[in-house]
Amino acid sequence: MPSVGTALLTLLRTVERPGDFCAGGQLEIVMPAIDVEGVGRLSYPLLPAQVEQLIAIAESAPYGRGEETLVDRDVRRTWQIDPARVRIGGRRWQKTLDELVADVALGLGVSGSVAAEFYKLLVYDSGAFFVHHRDTEKVPGMFATLVLVLPSVHRGGELVVRHLDREVVFDHHPEEPSEIGFAAFYADCVHEVRPIVTGSRVVLVYSLRFLDRKRLPKPPDHRTEQKRITERLRQWTDSGEQPDKLILPLEHAYTPAELSFERLKGRDAAIASVLAGAAAEAACDLHLALVSIEESGSATYADDYGGGGWRGRGRDRDDEDDDDDDGGDDDDAFEVEEVIDRYLTLSHLRRPDGSAPERAELPFSEEELCPPDAFEDLTPDKQHFHEATGNEGASFDRTYVRAGLVLWPRARRLAVLNQAGLAVTLPHLEDLTARWRASGASATDSPLWQEADELAGHMMRTWPSWRSDDDTNARRMLDALARLGAVARIDAFLAARSAKGDYAASDNEAIIRAAALLAPERARKVLIQIVRHNTPTHPGACADLLKRRVMAPEGRLGDMARIAATFIDVLPRAQDEDAGLFAQRRTDPVTADLVDDLVTATSLIDPGLARRAVDHVLAWLKTYKLDAVLVPAAVALASRPECRGWPAVEKLRHACQDHLRKRIALELEAPQDWARDDPIKCKCPDCRELGAFLVDPKRRQWHLKAAQARRTHVEANVRNCRCDVDLATDRHGSPHALVATKNRASYERRAAQRRADLEHEAALAAG
Repeated sequence: MPSVGTALLTLLRTVERPGDFCAGGQLEIVMPAIDVEGVGRLSYPLLPAQVEQLIAIAESAPYGRGEETLVDRDVRRTWQIDPARVRIGGRRWQKTLDELVADVALGLGVSGSVAAEFYKLLVYDSGAFFVHHRDTEKVPGMFATLVLVLPSVHRGGELVVRHLDREVVFDHHPEEPSEIGFAAFYADCVHEVRPIVTGSRVVLVYSLRFLDRKRLPKPPDHRTEQKRITERLRQWTDSGEQPDKLILPLEHAYTPAELSFERLKGRDAAIASVLAGAAAEAACDLHLALVSIEESGSATYADDYGGGGWRGRGRDRDDEDDDDDDGGDDDDAFEVEEVIDRYLTLSHLRRPDGSAPERAELPFSEEELCPPDAFEDLTPDKQHFHEATGNEGASFDRTYVRAGLVLWPRARRLAVLNQAGLAVTLPHLEDLTARWRASGASATDSPLWQEADELAGHMMRTWPSWRSDDDTNARRMLDALARLGAVARIDAFLAARSAKGDYAASDNEAIIRAAALLAPERARKVLIQIVRHNTPTHPGACADLLKRRVMAPEGRLGDMARIAATFIDVLPRAQDEDAGLFAQRRTDPVTADLVDDLVTATSLIDPGLARRAVDHVLAWLKTYKLDAVLVPAAVALASRPECRGWPAVEKLRHACQDHLRKRIALELEAPQDWARDDPIKCKCPDCRELGAFLVDPKRRQWHLKAAQARRTHVEANVRNCRCDVDLATDRHGSPHALVATKNRASYERRAAQRRADLEHEAALAAG
């Protein structure tokens, strides 16, 4: 069986007759000058006082029944003014009317010379209406009616046109002085005007007739094609056949303002009409959209410009004027070399009723285009080249835009929504969850819960394989799943995402809440997987997870000792760092908080595990540095009354006290002269002279008058070795001089360390 896209194109080719049974819309035009005998020139929008004047000179509009012309206010409650009393003019009106007639003729699928003859001016005041009826032939060659709705403030009065089993509602309410509503329909179509609720609706009615055709056309009848397309769409819906959506580019160009089913032209209107009916019967959703492809990449200079010898500024291909000084088209200087980035997007989606769906944009793939090569060999709507700058070569960006019909099975609506990405689906999932919980319904009885669960499945299937540092998507997902009580989804997400590296400390609270809904044994296994995989890269985050699990009300369920033992087993070790693995794998630093959380959690689980944890950190002091990690952790633990007396805390405290006391016992004396240590390893003449200066007890300052390269070399060695000198440059004369002045930096660092050691030792002793 051919693919659904291929089959759909084949079936649509049988829609030979373009157009539809009606066409219409609302647009901005140069309005006509309308003079009415007894009233004067009409203003826009029409004023209530003028409407009253029009009604005062009007008569009740009749309607036809067979050969009779009747007036019955229960059938037609409308006022009419004879065309002999109405003069319509203006310098541009005839041209505007001709263009409008040509557009609606195209929308109706007719060709040839079409004329519009003014029939009547109608006034619908409050409560006015016209029940369903068909128009009679008013002039020879008439095949359709054109209605122009003048600007006025009103509600109601919708024009409803029906043909076969279809119905189109034109709800025109132009209020701006330059806006007009229009609708054209075949004369044998049943139509009605719904009652006016407030205000007044004033319309000009024209008869559309052929000037050179004897046989009048009938409204298009595509029922056979629609039936076949409906059957194929149902197969697509029922079988799960891919893709999830189809995109059919249209023949005509449409701006975002023109993008509506009412404004489609020719064959576009016919195809949209057939698809709208077939989609409704086959439980599919149909939209109009702008189909855009944005490309960017590298460019080269064209051979005609000497292989890059000429450098011009880029410009947009759709610019009308070239303002460059040389008067040429700069784009001719470049050629596209390689497309690097490509973005395919659907935007400005519109339903057949004119409303917009919740999603603003959707991505798409070439496989969803019908045909897949629809954009090949097209000229870009915009193209801009950028000349080379610095180390970057010439580049380009360009955009292709076409209007298209977008179709997907209603049952796959959530799969299509999922294509918009987490920025769209996460808020939607959270909204569904909130609405379900507010409803009070059970999961099995709630369509909201079922929809949320299905959407979560789609999201997990396409979850991104990477995350940024500030990414909170996993936390939000787990929170939503926990609120839904979707145990199977929680299990799958924790096992497939959190336990495989899609993990950060910000997820921990949500992980604990979600894991609490799993069976204890399953929760233990999943947490072990998370800890085993993520500790080498996020040790602090995993320590926080362990502590949160222990401190949570359900934390003691399951075998917490196994989780803690796994954590200790995979904690960073110094040999990882020595082998070059530690630096490659670990992204988070080892901190005092890590040790604090580790000792707290393991002490609450089992004192033996806690001693094992402390033995680990004390065994790898290259990784768990005493001053940066262990001493601050020991001080924090000793400051909390609930931790005092824990064997592991005491062991860590004594080890840190021993380290501090040994350093406190070292002699600390301020330098008595200007002799300083010489840590410089370089043996060049300048560095040897600097070394002699450093150890000289009498000299405080040294000058090196030399070229910049020599000064820079000496300055780099001083800074790298942390020599006790301040550096400055004396810019008098040439060459400049590097001035080195001795200071007491080493002593001051040792003194600051002594003060900190005394403070920490006192805190540990008090604990």
